[in-house]
Amino acid sequence: MTLAQLRTQLPDYLALIRFYKPVGTYLLLWPTLCALWIAAQGLPDIKLLLIFSLGTFLMRSAGCVINDYADRHIDGHVERTAQRPLATGRISSKQALCFFVLLCVLAFILVLFTNLLTIQLSFAALALASCYPFMKRYTHMPQLVLGMAFSMGIPMAFAAQTQNLPPILWLLFISSTLWAMIYDTFYAMVDRDDDLKIGVKSSAILFGDDTKIITALLQLCMIFTLFLAGQQFHLGAYYYLGLTAAAGFFIYQQRLIKQQTREAYFAAFLNNNWVGMVIFIGVVLDYALPPLIATAQ
Repeated sequence: MTLAQLRTQLPDYLALIRFYKPVGTYLLLWPTLCALWIAAQGLPDIKLLLIFSLGTFLMRSAGCVINDYADRHIDGHVERTAQRPLATGRISSKQALCFFVLLCVLAFILVLFTNLLTIQLSFAALALASCYPFMKRYTHMPQLVLGMAFSMGIPMAFAAQTQNLPPILWLLFISSTLWAMIYDTFYAMVDRDDDLKIGVKSSAILFGDDTKIITALLQLCMIFTLFLAGQQFHLGAYYYLGLTAAAGFFIYQQRLIKQQTREAYFAAFLNNNWVGMVIFIGVVLDYALPPLIATAQ
């Protein structure tokens, strides 16, 4: 490809990685940053902060590319995705795969600046991220695979910061997986009617008329798991205020999806960015400020 061709196709490559729709990067980043702060018990190593922030962007971008490659024959039949670069042919399958490999290589180069345990975990993260887009052909719960893929930043953060994987980190992993199942179910609800026509599976189809109650239960389980994690990591009042704010956003999301419209489900999906943000702010404040409630000596 010549420089002129690359310049011409640059907008399509940016569209392919959802460059102008960064909410997916944020949803992946918040749990990873929380894990980094908790593992370091405060501000993490700046080098690691940069590695994981840039790595999150690269792997989310790679995930978008392989997702669109897997769905290149499907997206044209779905209203929301019909104009994606692979669905319209503006980017070829070969170009997409080469771009996916390039993004993964760049992300792996970043991981090489950590340690052996983190490098080993990165292979599991890549495997989950790569297989997720194909799961919707075989299971109604591809959202579970996505949740696990999005949560791999948590053990990798602990491995990079502490060179150890304390068992209690899996509470954070579980909560992050539950969260991805929640917001990606909302996301899948936007496409449910189209997916039913073309035979694509999702949790939105599996849950059916019970989507509201099931997502509410998942939200409750997520908050409870994070509460347990706070107990185990000895977090304080600022953290629990963050959880309370997150619960408030969950209540708002449940009110939104009562409308049962595509716009309402998409708004509920987007609102999850605030959920991750307030939890992260709670973690940061808990380590940065004096205790809000003094502990009895």
